[in-house]
Amino acid sequence: MKRTLNFKYIGYALHLLVWGVILLFPYLVSNSANGYRIGVIPGSLFTVMVLVHIVIFYGNAFYLYPKLCNRRWWWLYIISAVLVIIASHQLKFFIIATWFPDVLKNTAATRFVLVPSIIVFIVSIIYRRIVDKIRFEHEQKEKQAEQLSAELKFLRSQVSPHFLFNVLTNLVSLARKKSDKLEQSLIMLADLMRYMLYDTREKKVELGKEVEYLNSYIALQKLRFGDDVAIDSTIKLNKRDERYTIEPMLLIPFVENAFKHGTGYMEQPHIAVKLLVDNEALIFEVLNDFDTANDTSKDDSSGIGLSNVKARLNMLYKNNYSLTIKDNNNLFQIILTLKLT
Repeated sequence: MKRTLNFKYIGYALHLLVWGVILLFPYLVSNSANGYRIGVIPGSLFTVMVLVHIVIFYGNAFYLYPKLCNRRWWWLYIISAVLVIIASHQLKFFIIATWFPDVLKNTAATRFVLVPSIIVFIVSIIYRRIVDKIRFEHEQKEKQAEQLSAELKFLRSQVSPHFLFNVLTNLVSLARKKSDKLEQSLIMLADLMRYMLYDTREKKVELGKEVEYLNSYIALQKLRFGDDVAIDSTIKLNKRDERYTIEPMLLIPFVENAFKHGTGYMEQPHIAVKLLVDNEALIFEVLNDFDTANDTSKDDSSGIGLSNVKARLNMLYKNNYSLTIKDNNNLFQIILTLKLT
């Protein structure tokens, strides 16, 4: 909104500057010794004619054209345009005949005074069309931005329930086993929910916070599975890298997907998570064992996480990321490379 107001005031200033220069033109190019004039046209007459042109310009650009130049009233606009031109010529002729009769003796000077009304009218039409086009494009961009924001909010709203569904499933498993790790898992879940509720309200979060959240989720899964799943987590991040920003909860769906579909059917499932920052780019890799035939973890919520994060990547990062998904030899692998800011 503030930026729009700034452009508006800049536009006003440009109008004042252009018309100010035109009004003062005779006084800028001539001198008092020979009289302020352009050829035989006195400076005062030139100024009065410019004032008439200003009325024509803004009257057409901001009233006649917007109101009448349409499919319904186009004929009335043509009539109005002709009447405006004729009226301006009559007014100019009256002004010249009354206060500057000497100018009428010069035919070329008379034409120079009268003809510009048509030119100014045409210029006002061009100006109005340009302004309308710029305004339309601006409104379209605002609508697209609002739509993008709404879609992004919807996608973010999907992440939290999907995440909680998976985590609560894990906690149910611990409760059934009457595991001593249940209390610690609940504490971890509380920390994760605090991050989800408060830290993800901003458009971007620091990479350090996102990685901390990711580590907590992996630690929660380690508590759940213990030695039943081989979990390798290699996250290399220094203090400088932590200050980069990223879309919140962007990485977790890939890890969720690995634990959802990469466990439960092998004696020793393996999941590997790697993250590093190199040359202002995030390189994130998740690898897990996978077997379509024996995967019993599919349900109505399957696929929400990955499709969600793909949509968010397309909306927020466009050409600043690459996502590779491989499914070879019972190994499911994703590699995300993301340009950081």
